[in-house]
Amino acid sequence: MVSFHRPVVITGNWKMYKTIQEAQSFVSQLIPVVEEDDVGVWLAVPFTAIYSLAQEVQKTPLMIGAQNMNDASEGAFTGEIAGKMLKEAGASFVLLGHSERRRLYHEDNAFINRKVKRALEAGLRPVLCVGETLQEYEAGETQHVIQTQLTECLKELAAEQLKSLVIAYEPVWAIGHGQSATPEIAQEVQSFCRQVMAEQFSSELAEQLVIQYGGSVNTSNAKELLSQPDIDGLLIGGASLSLESFIQIVNDSKSKIQSQG
Repeated sequence: MVSFHRPVVITGNWKMYKTIQEAQSFVSQLIPVVEEDDVGVWLAVPFTAIYSLAQEVQKTPLMIGAQNMNDASEGAFTGEIAGKMLKEAGASFVLLGHSERRRLYHEDNAFINRKVKRALEAGLRPVLCVGETLQEYEAGETQHVIQTQLTECLKELAAEQLKSLVIAYEPVWAIGHGQSATPEIAQEVQSFCRQVMAEQFSSELAEQLVIQYGGSVNTSNAKELLSQPDIDGLLIGGASLSLESFIQIVNDSKSKIQSQG
């Protein structure tokens, strides 16, 4: 039982969608919806749109972030981008360890660990994505996979360094397949994430951490997912590309704030 209310954070992950013009149009219509809300609304946008959107959302609660970064501060890494570059462009946070990065680009926990350290060094809030595959889920290995990812991705970091960390639990078997984990399954795993963080770092940090759920989140399941005590927000893919759907999910998330009194 928490002694205070954790923030509710709704994050849209646009992946490789939206030109600068499309992104600006989306955000200009979103700003009036969120400017007075208590819900945190974040957008992980393509690199090309970070600077212009960061300028546009100044003096609003909206936060603009990146979907990835390199683990080096600079160097001869053609096509890569550094955390300090993202920060200078106006990014406030960065997604790290997304399952698509792990699966398509073979990023392992050690690489992600270096990225988390570099993000913190650059002044970016790391959003660490963790989650099991269908094969691991069916084999009953969910907790082992999650514990390994959290332990190895946060290796050699102290609780004091991780106050800005956000964890996003995304079961790989639910991402992009229209099959979301049930609220009960998501709650069980996210409660376990908090337990691991308490054991690995401190109960105080674990209690304060924002832990999001991601994986085929849409307008039909967002409110029910957020009703769970350890689901503090949502990481949304496809449904965040539609202004109408994203606004509905943001509005539905207000019920969690209201229920906290």
